[in-house]
Amino acid sequence: MRVGTFVLAAQFPGQGQGEALHRAVRSAEVTEEAGLDSVWLAEHHFVPYGTCPSAITLAALVLGRTRRVRVGTAVSVLPTTHPVALGEQAALLHVTSGGRFTLGVGRGGPWVDLEVFGAGLEAYERKYPESLDLLLRWLREPAVAGPGGRYDFREVPVVPRPSECLTETAGPEVLVACTSPASVRAAAERGLPMLLGMHVGDEEKAEMVALWRQHARAVGRPAAEVLGAGHVSAGVCQIADRRTDAAETLLKAMPGWLKQGLDAHVTVDGRERRKRDPLAYTELLCGLHPVGTPRLCADRLAATSERTGVSRFALLVEGSGDLATTEENVRRLGAEVLPQLT
Repeated sequence: MRVGTFVLAAQFPGQGQGEALHRAVRSAEVTEEAGLDSVWLAEHHFVPYGTCPSAITLAALVLGRTRRVRVGTAVSVLPTTHPVALGEQAALLHVTSGGRFTLGVGRGGPWVDLEVFGAGLEAYERKYPESLDLLLRWLREPAVAGPGGRYDFREVPVVPRPSECLTETAGPEVLVACTSPASVRAAAERGLPMLLGMHVGDEEKAEMVALWRQHARAVGRPAAEVLGAGHVSAGVCQIADRRTDAAETLLKAMPGWLKQGLDAHVTVDGRERRKRDPLAYTELLCGLHPVGTPRLCADRLAATSERTGVSRFALLVEGSGDLATTEENVRRLGAEVLPQLT
C-alpha cells in the first residue's frame, strides 16, 4: 500500500493566498520527511478553493526541493491546456527528476476558465478524448502530427523524448480523474489508471474499478495490466488521539473554506449547478475517510483497499487550515499510521 498527500493550496477564510501556497509547499516537503510515498497537487483557476493555477508548475518546484518522493498532478485540467504544451512539460519533469513525476489529467468543469483560456465549452463537452489521445501520443512517439480538427499541425519531433530518462521507465505515468462511467471507459480503453474522488465511498469506488476492468478486458488490455492497474483513491485524513477531536478540527475549519471556495465557481454558460452544503459535506468526508486515531486511520485505509482493490491513496491533510497542525498531521501519518499498513 502506498500512501501520499493530496495538496490543494486551500485558502481558508481570513488567510492570504501566499499563506495558502506556503502551506502547500511545506506540506509537500514534510511528506518526504515523514517517509510517505507521494505528493499530489491540485489545480484550480480563479477560486480560493485552491490557489494553485498550475499543478505542473508547482510539481516542478516540489521535485526540485525533494529527492525521493513521487510528485503528481491531481489534476492538470486538459481542456484549457494545449496537449503538446502539457506533454512537453511532463516529459521535461520526467527526464530531469529521474522518473519521479506522474501526470494526472482531468476534464475539469464547465467553468469560466474555458472562456478565459479561449478553449470554449466544446473542449469540455466533446473534445476531451481527442486532447487526451494527442497527449498520450506525444509521450509515446518520437514525432507527432496534429490529427486535424482542433489540433491541426505538421509533424514535429518530440523534444525532450520521455524515453531519454535515465531510468527503466519509458515515460511518465499518466492517470485520469474519473467521476462518471464515460470517463472510466475512456481511461480503461487506454490502459490508464484512475484517480477516484474523495466525495464517493468504498462501494462506488469498487464499482468503478470493476467497470474499468470490464472495459479494459473488452478491448484486449493485458491481464497483468488489468489486475495491476495502480488506481489512486483520494480522501481526507486528520489524526488525533481521539476521533472526536480529529472530526472537530475539520468541522471547525472546512465548512468555511468549502463555502467560500465552492461558491466562487462560475459556470461559463450560466447553467445552474448543485451546491453542496458545506457542513454536511464535511461530515460526509469525516465518515468516509481516515479521520480519528492512528489505529482507526490505518484500519480505514486497509478496509478501503480490501473493498476496492485500490492500493494507492492521496490524502488531503490540510483540512485544519493551519500550517503547524498540517505539518503535525503529515508527520503522524508517516510515523503512526504508515507502519501499521506495512
